[in-house]
Amino acid sequence: MGKIAFVFPGQGAQHPGMGQSLYETYPAAKAVMDRCEAIRPGTLEQCFSGTLEALTETVNTQPCMLAVELGAAAALEEMGVKADFAAGFSLGEIAALACAGAASVEDAFTLVCRRAELMQKAAEAVDSAMAAVLKLPNEQVEALSASYEHVWPVNYNCPGQVTVAGFADELKAFLADVKAAGGRGVPLKVRGGFHSPLMEPAARGLSQVLEGVSLTAPRIPLYSNFTGLPYEAVSLKENLASQVSHPVRWEAAVRHMIAQGADTFLELGSGKTLSGLIGRIDSGVRTFPVETAEELAQAAKEVRAC
Repeated sequence: MGKIAFVFPGQGAQHPGMGQSLYETYPAAKAVMDRCEAIRPGTLEQCFSGTLEALTETVNTQPCMLAVELGAAAALEEMGVKADFAAGFSLGEIAALACAGAASVEDAFTLVCRRAELMQKAAEAVDSAMAAVLKLPNEQVEALSASYEHVWPVNYNCPGQVTVAGFADELKAFLADVKAAGGRGVPLKVRGGFHSPLMEPAARGLSQVLEGVSLTAPRIPLYSNFTGLPYEAVSLKENLASQVSHPVRWEAAVRHMIAQGADTFLELGSGKTLSGLIGRIDSGVRTFPVETAEELAQAAKEVRAC
């Protein structure tokens, strides 16, 4: 059998009701999610019955998604399913940090709450947005964005898909250029130009927050959004701050995990976004979404059968 990677999604996959069946079915998930609730009262109510509008606010999205991701990881581990690798997309990297044993649940959740506040504040300072660009090679997206002062490629997701961020007015013109070039632009359900230079104030603030957080060397390979490679213990805090204002190298991280023997990817948390991206990166690997109790049981069954 090959190796197992736990991967954790980022903003955009949130929806009302996320994580509720995990919470009601698996004691380990409930215990972890209750620990998050104790730090930020109201988190579980937002997850289970909040409106999509409320969940799309960055200060709510990030803590809510992290609580579900941590709960899913705890439930899987309780069932005996262990990760050989961990990686997360944007805020999901903090869940991966806890999964890899580099941070406690409490520290990871508190860190994401502060991260969300800083990123929302930076986003509110300018009228910015994000969109996924499909059907164009990375180099062409980079060339098109280079003609705009405030549009940047920020997430290298998979072949033929790059996310861009920038000023809303420039992004609108940029997407018209994308269409003229034969590509397609899809606006994302986020409110801010994340992973771009617009997030520099958030990155500086997060760096200060991280000074007070205790992190240890991960017990399994933990992948950095900033480099697309496994972390070295000494670079954890620096890279975690830098990823807020720099591109996410998701495709590079997935390819590296596969090269190291990963053939099964479990997407822990809301949605199936990462499963889709991983399938486009390499159709030969298996992917399983793990958000509901039923999905978790099925994923555990499939993994154990190998």
